[in-house]
Amino acid sequence: MFEKILIIDNDPEMAMLLRMLIGEMTSYKIEVTNNPPEAVELVKNGGFDLVIAEMRLPVMDGIELIGAIKRIDADIPVIILSDYGTVETALEAMRKGAFDYIAKPFRKEQMLYAIDNALKLRISQKENKILKERLNRGNDPIFDKRHLAHPA
Repeated sequence: MFEKILIIDNDPEMAMLLRMLIGEMTSYKIEVTNNPPEAVELVKNGGFDLVIAEMRLPVMDGIELIGAIKRIDADIPVIILSDYGTVETALEAMRKGAFDYIAKPFRKEQMLYAIDNALKLRISQKENKILKERLNRGNDPIFDKRHLAHPA
């Protein structure tokens, strides 16, 4: 199974650069849009594992987009990119749930490192959710609640 990444950037050149960079260095499935409302619909329907979004977007900015995405799936990591990054906007993005905040121009290694870490977190969250569901069902011999209640 390949992880899915959604890139949202109003600069077509930057979006294509990101698509090329990620596509050349990884096997992730990548979709691109420049339209935040479309991005929200894609997240609702698309099962994305990571969103990379420009801070300054038409209709809604990156902070609003984080909120919209987190209302759909609180666990999706969102990496925010910005040409005009300030400490205040970075902190606001992180408080709203951004996984990372990267100022442009960025180094290729910096972007790939952030993507790798975000996807590791996403995979870990999915695994934890599955394990919790098994534990709550109580019918998985690995997580039999009786063994947890009476340790040997």
